[in-house]
Amino acid sequence: MNKFLSYVKKEFFHIFRDRQTAFILFLMPVVQIILFGFAITTDIRNTSIGILDLSHSSESRALIAKIVSGAEYDIAEVLSGQGEIENIFRKGKIRQIVVFPADFSAALAKGSTAEIEIITDGSNPNEANILTNYMFSIVGKYQQELLKKYDTDIPIDVRSKMLYNSQLKSSYTFVPGVIGLVLMLICTLMTSISIVREKEKGTMEVILASPAKPLAVIVSKTIPYLVISIINIIVVIILSLYVMDVPVRGSITLLMILSVLYIFTSLALGMLISTISATQQIAMIISLVGLMLPTILLSGLMFPIESMPAVLQWFSKIVPATWFISASKTIMIKGLGFGYVWKEIVVLLIITGLCLGTALSRFKIRL
Repeated sequence: MNKFLSYVKKEFFHIFRDRQTAFILFLMPVVQIILFGFAITTDIRNTSIGILDLSHSSESRALIAKIVSGAEYDIAEVLSGQGEIENIFRKGKIRQIVVFPADFSAALAKGSTAEIEIITDGSNPNEANILTNYMFSIVGKYQQELLKKYDTDIPIDVRSKMLYNSQLKSSYTFVPGVIGLVLMLICTLMTSISIVREKEKGTMEVILASPAKPLAVIVSKTIPYLVISIINIIVVIILSLYVMDVPVRGSITLLMILSVLYIFTSLALGMLISTISATQQIAMIISLVGLMLPTILLSGLMFPIESMPAVLQWFSKIVPATWFISASKTIMIKGLGFGYVWKEIVVLLIITGLCLGTALSRFKIRL
């Protein structure tokens, strides 16, 4: 029995002696609980909407007040005319616009059908469906209040319109997200493992003892994954066009430039992970838990970022996939150009520079 307990004690010593392993064992459950508990939600909260009130009546203002009375909607834009609608959606800050026609109040007073138009960004079908259904629910409750007030049924005709994805095809959302996941998996995971593998086998020092400079050696190990990733991008785009029926309404050249930049970002992350990982197992865990889970849960691919807690919303801004997926949707689904994705490109450039600079500096210190 004493021998058995000594073996158990020895194993505990091994676990706590390796700080990286102990850190992962204790931190991973906390991270997963936070991510799965708060990020995975289809509830609507803090969604930015626009209001175009051509009626300017007490009835329209009452309905607007009802819309924003809860935590679900925030009025981010107040429009003055129909001509502003398309431009507002192009900026990407508004998910939905509610339009009250000029005769809204007059129609209610006459007891005739009053119309409301709900225009929703359909580039994310799941979110668009939830937003539309919730707005229908709010208008339905407002009708019940009118019924009690006027003791008569006053019909309100809610007309729904989906921009960019009128058929609400889910592939419009998942294709850009799949590109981000594939590139992250190939570039970050495989790059970090390949470099750590050389360190584990003791061959990295032998390679670096060659006449080639250390930077040239490290870059040479990432080039194969760069080439493979570019081929994968081309294959995914071809499949999206001819199999998934997902259009590329914008510039394919701009989409390729964005994708190559994202590849460099992922490669830089892989290099950074390799400098802080002692074993392939540690590198794989950091890549999968530290990057793949945030890419799936916090990038806006599956769940709306606006509905997450403020801390996770802030954290989503440092996830490269958040910016890539947003920009790729803008190019592919909305058909917009560089003027609408320059911010995402600049952020990816900054992340790439920071990761690459940190990785190279740490690599030199380790050697």
